[in-house]
Amino acid sequence: MIPTFDDVRAAQRRIEPCLRATPVYPYPALGDLVGADVWVKHENHQPVGAFKVRGGVNLVSQLSDEERARGLVSASTGNHGQSIAYAARLFDVPARIYVPEGANPVKVAAIRALGAEVVSHGRDFDEAREECERVAAEDGYRYVHSANEPHLIAGVATITLEIFEAVPDVDVVIVPIGGGSGAAGASIVASALRPETQVIGVQSEEAPAAYRSWRERRLVEDVNVTFGEGLATGVGFELPQRILAEFLDDFVLVADDEIREAMVAMIEGTRNLVEAAGAAPLAAARKLRDRLARKRVVLICSGGNVSLDQLRELLA
Repeated sequence: MIPTFDDVRAAQRRIEPCLRATPVYPYPALGDLVGADVWVKHENHQPVGAFKVRGGVNLVSQLSDEERARGLVSASTGNHGQSIAYAARLFDVPARIYVPEGANPVKVAAIRALGAEVVSHGRDFDEAREECERVAAEDGYRYVHSANEPHLIAGVATITLEIFEAVPDVDVVIVPIGGGSGAAGASIVASALRPETQVIGVQSEEAPAAYRSWRERRLVEDVNVTFGEGLATGVGFELPQRILAEFLDDFVLVADDEIREAMVAMIEGTRNLVEAAGAAPLAAARKLRDRLARKRVVLICSGGNVSLDQLRELLA
């Protein structure tokens, strides 16, 4: 089921008692890099440091008593897992999160601190997800897919409602894509509120499955070797791709080195911690500089969960 704009408005009412709206700040220094008026939507200011918590709260708040009793299980590279763990703790629901071996230790520690059980399995997200799905089928958990969940998409779509409240005449919104829930939500809201606003997705060249799925209009598997775990999916997901095929205006790929440069620029320019996925929109904006000239552009900084080792490597 594709969530509607009414579903997004309903999600906003559910989320407001639990999560504050995040700021949208203009950054002239970033504008100079892009040749446009640039704002940043700071989802790194969420209590778990990333945007996905909106979807987690919206979904868990609507679980039936039977689903709550069964408990939740999900797979994540980190931010989605924090989202489910945070919402599960808020509504007193048990949760188990599968993460790939070697997952970001900052995110894994946060999931545990929120009270969820963490299980490390597999080399990457897709191997962790496959094991998670097997366990859910065998043990009867309520499985929460990281992208194929209408309530998650409606929840994260509230980001774009807040963008339009802050910058009503925005010309372009650039959204990082891993599974695609954030871009799907942004596209639904933009098409309803201001169809002339373009929504552009961005993914790493080192993990282009969602990009290729969108371009080819079929679910595609591809390599997944990007350092940016929030962008690291090796296959396109059905529900976000259906929405993106209908509503997304454009989709670009950027190299991991371009993302690293954008991370440094974002950290320096905004004085915020910014993870790879959160910096990918700036990398895309720099790539699209001629096209964005003199436009009003909002970059969705999807998260700021960077480990000290990642920072040391980035700044070395």
